[in-house]
Amino acid sequence: MLANPEGGRKARELARALIADPEMPGADAAAIRDALVERVSSAEDGLARLGWRFLALGEPEFPARLAAVADPPLGVFVRGALPSGHAAALVGARRATAYGREVAEYLGRELARAGVAVVSGMARGVDGAAHRGALAGGGATIAVWGAGPDRVYPTEHGDLAEEIAARGCLLTEYPAGCPPLAQHFPERNRIIAGLSEVVVVVEADERSGALITARLALDEGREVMAVPGSVFSRLSAGPNGLLRAGAAPVLSADDVLSALELPPAPASAREEEPALLALIRPGEGATVDRLAAASGQPVAQVLETLLALELAGRIVRQPDGSYRRSHVGPSP
Repeated sequence: MLANPEGGRKARELARALIADPEMPGADAAAIRDALVERVSSAEDGLARLGWRFLALGEPEFPARLAAVADPPLGVFVRGALPSGHAAALVGARRATAYGREVAEYLGRELARAGVAVVSGMARGVDGAAHRGALAGGGATIAVWGAGPDRVYPTEHGDLAEEIAARGCLLTEYPAGCPPLAQHFPERNRIIAGLSEVVVVVEADERSGALITARLALDEGREVMAVPGSVFSRLSAGPNGLLRAGAAPVLSADDVLSALELPPAPASAREEEPALLALIRPGEGATVDRLAAASGQPVAQVLETLLALELAGRIVRQPDGSYRRSHVGPSP
């Protein structure tokens, strides 16, 4: 297997020398060729054991949208099945707020339910929430890595990576052994933009990598949209700035579906929202006492309902004892 990037670089240099120097002695050329063949075969065998395969630019299975960008990768390592059809990227801050994570999960879920593949970078925060939402919606999702196929990053997303590989695919342009270096992530972002028809920025500060993805998407003529945020939050500076510059606002998943020229998600498919849940505003927390006062129910009854909603995954109990929705909007 390509155990380190330095080895891969030397192999490429040797290959260039073999091609560029017609005077190279036949024995030397044969030795280099044999060494490269052995190394590539070993790499392919090792990756195959991990469930990965390599797709070269120009091969039939290589994603057509990605092949059409100005700077496509020469090849990508893929684990899982590349979804066909419509695709939208959901990107944003790693240190997202509860609101940002809820919006990402909601959009991921609703887009997946509508048959749209959700593309993101499997980072903490918005990315992870978007992938989880797509999985919860029963659809496909694509995670684009900034490291080699043998490196799960962040490491706590190991289980998430397995779920994504089973329902969509993991994808990277970096060979095995490559660590998640800082420069890989801006490079990775061009692939996220290239795979997508629409890029939605959920939360991002003014220097966020999500804005790099948005710029790359604009360069490729892709639609860029943004989720409006609080004027008091630095993580709203990115999307609010995009809105000021003319990006279309995302107030619901239907806005993204409209940009993809798809019909709105059918309301009939959604479960009726429990009355108590309706009192918890999206992106905000509510205490037991406030919910009891607003509903007119005894505290004991409110606690019983909250426990049922928490077990069903509809709400989350926060460290301060209040409750917030686990998704924005009603769950499917």
